[in-house]
Amino acid sequence: MNPTRILPDLQCSLLCEEVRREANGNFFLIGVIDLIRVPQLPVVAGGLCVFNRWTAGVGQFTESVRLLAPDQTTVLRKSERKFQLHDPNLHAINVTFFQQLEFTTAGTYYIEVLVDEVMKLRYPVPVIVVPQPGAVEAPAAS
Repeated sequence: MNPTRILPDLQCSLLCEEVRREANGNFFLIGVIDLIRVPQLPVVAGGLCVFNRWTAGVGQFTESVRLLAPDQTTVLRKSERKFQLHDPNLHAINVTFFQQLEFTTAGTYYIEVLVDEVMKLRYPVPVIVVPQPGAVEAPAAS
């Protein structure tokens, strides 16, 4: 008996600055992000990419990638994409581009990855303010 539908596993999900595809078909991930350091807030990030690789599934699926604010309920960006796996030994790679992201507050943001409304992974992306060397901080109000 051949299965007609098996929910896939998320083999990896990486947040990075850019994803390129080489001439040989392999992916080249640039600037894998563990946290976002900024000199001040608010700040606009030109773009961030989420690289997801799915495997061990059979059927047609909808991937959802969401960026949540530090309050863990506000969805700042969401992307949905359909993909298909014909054999559990194959894989599918999806790259989501979020452009012109505005971060208004420091704190821990979250990336959520779902397939057909089933949460597969949720990981933190801290945004921290690191003043530039030599920057003068405003005096505290008394």
